[in-house]
Amino acid sequence: MRKDKDRYWDCLDQAMEASHGGRIDEALAWLDEALRVHPEGAEAHNGRGEILWDDGRIDEALIEFDRATLADGKFTAAHLNRIELLIEELGEFATAGRLADELLAGRSQLPRPDRLLQAEVYYLKSKALFYQDDLEGALFLVRRAAKAGGELGLYCAFEGQVLFELGSFVEAKRVLERGVAIDPDAAHTLYHLGLVLERLEEEGDEGGSGGVGIETAAQAFTRANALEPHQFPMPVEIDEADFARAIEVAIANLPRSIRERIEGVSIVVEPYPTPDLVRDERISPQTLGLFIGVPRTEALLTDQRLDLDRIQLFKRNLEKICHDQEDLIDQIQITVRHEVGHYLGLDEDDLERLGLA
Repeated sequence: MRKDKDRYWDCLDQAMEASHGGRIDEALAWLDEALRVHPEGAEAHNGRGEILWDDGRIDEALIEFDRATLADGKFTAAHLNRIELLIEELGEFATAGRLADELLAGRSQLPRPDRLLQAEVYYLKSKALFYQDDLEGALFLVRRAAKAGGELGLYCAFEGQVLFELGSFVEAKRVLERGVAIDPDAAHTLYHLGLVLERLEEEGDEGGSGGVGIETAAQAFTRANALEPHQFPMPVEIDEADFARAIEVAIANLPRSIRERIEGVSIVVEPYPTPDLVRDERISPQTLGLFIGVPRTEALLTDQRLDLDRIQLFKRNLEKICHDQEDLIDQIQITVRHEVGHYLGLDEDDLERLGLA
């Protein structure tokens, strides 16, 4: 028995070494061997789940995390991995929230919710609420996470992101600057600080200096890009004339029947959604485009003037998500088609089905 236990842990060590060296198949083979020695090994199932997740095999990873929690209900890492995977990969936010609540409830068969575990669970549940557009709930819980686990850079980054989405730009700046002070190389924090500084610069309100060596949006974007160039590309800028031509091409590429239906709809280009749209209408400050007015399917049921119908495109937001000018032109066309779809009364599922999402 002792020999089997030693063999089990030796296999786990070998798997970890192989995984850190990028040898995925070898790592999985060692974990399979560990499970042959100890079929109920929660650590081995969890390790397989983490490797499969990194390899993009999401459904298999979830099965392994489930097996780990069944093998050892008190194995904290597997519970947290399962919740995070449900949020980040599968979009099962309600399920993730329910599992988080079960951990916080302190049931005897689950891990004891000490302050550090509470902090991690609060943080994960705050992300689930964020993706369900419950921004106030997300803000409340990420602050509880910081209170329980200490002010980590990760928590500051997410709190700042939520505040940014709420349109509280000055407060978001202060929180994100604290995050940068804690972890100067966190690209996500730097990028969101850039988003906030960009909006404050646009509004002429810089919100004071945080003393972290980042004074402008351009500086923040440059540092984020240097750390993670693929995830945070530098904004691609084109002049207004080229942007307008891209819109014209997007309209020209629509089927004739649709072009005829949208003749009365104007397309307006703005840098970003206005503060009123963000704070009062709860439009994300990162929105690429927006249809404002009465969808064509409802036009006969309202007294609202139809000449108010318009599509807004947000130039600076579109520029920030693209890697080059060709990518930007494509994204402009995608966004135009998407908002035209909303004017025609299509919902998100319809847009996805028709390739307009």
